Amino acid sequence: MSRLVYRAVGFAMVGLATAGVFLPVLPTTPFLLVAAWAFARSSPELAARLRNHPRFGAFLRDWQDRGAIPLKAKALAITMMAGSWGLLALTTRNLWVLGGVAATLSAVAIYLITRPNA
Repeated sequence: MSRLVYRAVGFAMVGLATAGVFLPVLPTTPFLLVAAWAFARSSPELAARLRNHPRFGAFLRDWQDRGAIPLKAKALAITMMAGSWGLLALTTRNLWVLGGVAATLSAVAIYLITRPNA
């Protein structure tokens, strides 16, 4: 890919991350991670600017340097996943769906727990 395409992807992801700050359904973090990845391949200046951002820079540096996730974010994610599964259990009788979702959410929870704390 050309540097221009990577840069366009980076700006698009920053735009989506910005929308995610205001829209509760749209996540912010994955878009910022993709933006950091794209900027690292297209513009060291923009990558550094994102890594040094006063609000999000510390989270990006923790993830990029150590694969670390804040303990509060882990706890919130696991709590929300458990709540989502509980709501699903109240609204469906399909055991295959419940089991599949439980397995997926459990795998994600285990992944989160095994990451270092930021």
